[in-house]
Amino acid sequence: MDTDLRHAAVVALGELGRSHDYRDRADAGHSLAAFAEIQEARGLLLELVLDPGDTFVTWRTAEALLRRKDRAGLTIVASALAVANSNPSDWIHTAIVDAFGVFSDDRDEAIRLCEEMSRDTDDRVALGAHQLLEVLAEIDPVLRPG
Repeated sequence: MDTDLRHAAVVALGELGRSHDYRDRADAGHSLAAFAEIQEARGLLLELVLDPGDTFVTWRTAEALLRRKDRAGLTIVASALAVANSNPSDWIHTAIVDAFGVFSDDRDEAIRLCEEMSRDTDDRVALGAHQLLEVLAEIDPVLRPG
């Protein structure tokens, strides 16, 4: 893994994420999700999930983070969910259903990770993880193991 190139990509996507055009911010959020484990990307991803200018940016960024199906993506979404007002919160909920509504194994693993995260020492992560758990528990996935 080339750390310098990954850092350069995060910096470039960070600039795109500060654009006045919602499409640029949505593309930046979608692409930055691939770098969610990099500290420099986390703050910008959180800002994009909570984008005050357009809910498409919120949904696209949250969905990309959730589709990672890992703790890094779930942590950022949980942190955003803990402080989101009703408008972005609704779109984060939509992204959760979109990402975990098909395969029960994916939803069950997300529940397991959120249960761990609900005991996080960061109160915001713990609160958001509880909220994520509530949404995940209501999802009835389409496909289950045979």
